Amino acid sequence: MITTFTADATVVDDNKTYEGTAAMEHWLTRSASEYTYTIEPTGAQQTDATHYTVTHHLAGNFPGGTVDLRYQFTLRDGLIEGLVIEP
Repeated sequence: MITTFTADATVVDDNKTYEGTAAMEHWLTRSASEYTYTIEPTGAQQTDATHYTVTHHLAGNFPGGTVDLRYQFTLRDGLIEGLVIEP
């Protein structure tokens, strides 16, 4: 999955910012192993040529059990340059 990001990409998730490949590899590993959950896409919107928002419904064993999240993508040259994940 790391290959879908630019080398200088930034991810904001859980009020933490991850910049660059090493930080994002840590984020991806932690995200994949911390909880068990299912994710269902519920919508998608293209704001302009480089900005997209995809909404997802998550259900799992994390605090609260369910949450709806917005994944706000910024693309550059076909790769993810920025990603903000928030309710």
